[in-house]
Amino acid sequence: MNTTTKLPDQKKVGMVSLGCPKALVDSERILTRLRADGYAMSPDYAGADVVLVNTCGFLDSAKEESLAAIGEAISENGRVIVTGCMGDEAEAIRAAHPQVLAITGAHQYEQVVEAVHEHAPPSQGPFIDLIPQPSEADIKLTPRHYSYLKISEGCNHSCAFCIIPQLRGKLASRRVDAVLREAEKLVAAGTKELLVISQDTSAYGVDIRHEERMWKDHPVRAHMTDLARELGQLKTPGGEQPWVRLHYVYPYPHVDAVIPLMAEGLLTPYLDIPFQHAAPSVLRRMKRPANEAKVLERLKAWREICPDIAIRSSFVVGFPGETEDDFKYLLDWLEEAQLDRVGAFRFEPVEGAQANALPDPVPEAVKEERYARVMEVTERISAAKLAKKVGTRIPVIIDEIGEPDDDGDIGATGRSQADAPEIDGAVYLRNVPADLQQGDFVTVEVEDADAHDLYGVIEGS
Repeated sequence: MNTTTKLPDQKKVGMVSLGCPKALVDSERILTRLRADGYAMSPDYAGADVVLVNTCGFLDSAKEESLAAIGEAISENGRVIVTGCMGDEAEAIRAAHPQVLAITGAHQYEQVVEAVHEHAPPSQGPFIDLIPQPSEADIKLTPRHYSYLKISEGCNHSCAFCIIPQLRGKLASRRVDAVLREAEKLVAAGTKELLVISQDTSAYGVDIRHEERMWKDHPVRAHMTDLARELGQLKTPGGEQPWVRLHYVYPYPHVDAVIPLMAEGLLTPYLDIPFQHAAPSVLRRMKRPANEAKVLERLKAWREICPDIAIRSSFVVGFPGETEDDFKYLLDWLEEAQLDRVGAFRFEPVEGAQANALPDPVPEAVKEERYARVMEVTERISAAKLAKKVGTRIPVIIDEIGEPDDDGDIGATGRSQADAPEIDGAVYLRNVPADLQQGDFVTVEVEDADAHDLYGVIEGS
């Protein structure tokens, strides 16, 4: 009589990932480790033996969102492990949700895995144990065609409004050959766009004295410009050059060296620079590592070298002590800088931040009024810049493809080189070919624009 061996049911893990792209990469790495231990991933609460909530603790509003997500996971599943930036506030989490099984801090991969093993022991057996060990790039929480590439952890700055160094520690750069190896694997697996992230991309390698490692038979320094140049050499299996987009770039002098790489086509002509403000007095109170000195001159020089460059930034309004003159200085600076993409945030006191002790807090009503004014200025600038693109042809990467309408026409959503996923605008396309695929690069004739987005048709369609 033939007998068969019944495999034990795989334990399943659910994941709720909150916060920034750096936290998303942490979530991918945790899930990859767990899958290597024989766990399966659950797409919903009901099917999970345990749920992980990767929290954000940067602002009080983010902490509230994290606590709400933990509460929802407890209500829907009941077996919850908390990790991430808010994990350092275990007492606050347990005060709100005493049912939580375990709490770990940011990028504590081993502790998270141990907690899952304790509360949902992995299925054991010779068949399960023979599951191949996947690489770090195997589990992705983003679409297949773009990937976040984290090059370092932590930060060496002590900005008055920020507690990131307390949550994630000092700068810890990855080996440059390890970063390039991961990037190469991602591109080989279908990534068409690499989004380089860290807390301070410009500082990459400072902590390891820009050590050299061998890569493709030649030495490469752990330095932003060297890394960017090597990433620009990658090719997809189809021979295309993936977009390489730099985020969280502080405007140190050596940033000038990456602009020619954009002009040469090795890097996507896009820089995400967290200016935060422009008024010198506010920047001093913020304890920012760079001020506005000569930034406008550098922006002009960058545009002369690479006319297509798009500059994105974010600004804080209502920082303690910000006067009306300070705010007007910021508005005037924005008019001159003509940034392509801008996000604004109302200042929020964060427990543990130095800014909480500063005098002259700005009333909430004034914060709201200034936020509205800065958004009006930046939307007007954006609308004018996008209007100039009408009638031009631009490269676009396809993110989503819709279903045919009643007439059989198919629409699609993509992004230009000036648009990072989820934070910038989009390019909406009409009448796309039926064989168009997610991740395809196409040339688009721009037909219309508004304050944030472009509209057009694929060239030749």
